[in-house]
Amino acid sequence: MKSKKLACIMLSLAFASACLLGLASCSIKSGLTGGVAATVNGEKIMEDDVTEYIENFRKNNGLEDDEAWASWMEASGYTPETIREQVIDNMKDTELIKQAAQEKGITVSKADIDASVEATRSNFESDEAWESALAAAGMTEESYRESIEVPMLQKQLQEAVLEENAPEPATDEEVVNYLAQYAPLFDGAKRSSHILFKAGDEALAEEVLGRINSGELDFADAAKQYSTDTVSAEKGGDVGWDQLNTFVAEYTDALAGLEEGQVSGLVTSDYGIHIIKCTEVFTAPETVTSIDQVPSELAEYVRGVVNDNLKSSAYNDWFSEFVEKADVKINDMPEGLSYDVATADDAAEGGEEASDAAGDGADGAASADDAASADDVATDEGSAQEESEKEEK
Repeated sequence: MKSKKLACIMLSLAFASACLLGLASCSIKSGLTGGVAATVNGEKIMEDDVTEYIENFRKNNGLEDDEAWASWMEASGYTPETIREQVIDNMKDTELIKQAAQEKGITVSKADIDASVEATRSNFESDEAWESALAAAGMTEESYRESIEVPMLQKQLQEAVLEENAPEPATDEEVVNYLAQYAPLFDGAKRSSHILFKAGDEALAEEVLGRINSGELDFADAAKQYSTDTVSAEKGGDVGWDQLNTFVAEYTDALAGLEEGQVSGLVTSDYGIHIIKCTEVFTAPETVTSIDQVPSELAEYVRGVVNDNLKSSAYNDWFSEFVEKADVKINDMPEGLSYDVATADDAAEGGEEASDAAGDGADGAASADDAASADDVATDEGSAQEESEKEEK
């Protein structure tokens, strides 16, 4: 729905998917009005915070020019009023998450935030890369730290709520109903196994591949004996279905060219040298009436999705009730806000109103002219009657 669309667009500006309310600092020289935009159970949402949120969105999307901003609003079907309403709604939900967490005694410590930041930072090869990513998102590390607190609170809040209101696990019937709709999405999925060698062991890899192709060595046995991927080696090299896992591009490309039972040549990636075997290809049935019609791994994956949906629904229902009980008051939009820019639609409406007013004026003028003409006719008729009476006398 559009009421949630803008919030989603704005939230995507935050760094990483966990950033619920990532606001980078931005300088607004005018358009700050002060005052309170809304109250949530007595807690204030300041008008200037709403303005800065919107201005940050404009800045990060190259919409600082008023004409560009007006065009974007018009194209997206928004007005300054609806944008303000949606940002306030988003901030209201954030405030209510904090209040609900407080009621349940849930807190996020500095140590928790430190650990989350370090976990994210570890995905980057250097501090410079980390800082560059933050800058690209329009954030600093401090603003990032602030932005992840609410998502961390929400996660703990959801866990606490589900402990008290846990939904029943998905039934086989629910899983089958879901599979009936989405099994075609898995059509053509491939399951594979691999043997991984170190980058410098090309000669050994060639030898093992030759023995596999000649039938001298079973692939699964070779994986257990030679693969440096010890986790998959224990399972004969099995790494599961491609649509349920993420493989490096070189592996994915090689697997795409294999039919069931075929073995690849040597495939080099950042991990080393792979020998890949496609062990199974899934063909989706026209209709799904039983879980047994799909591989067990796919069925369990879908079961997990259904269970997650049930949990999300249970939490959302609880939070909706919490929101309904809240005392929320939204104040009128003040004048002079920096983002309150007229769109072409506004101008067109204004033109229509002016045209209507002009038309009304013209109608009024015509009526006055008609009245004057009527008076003239009446005067002429009166004069003619007087002349006639004189002649009769």
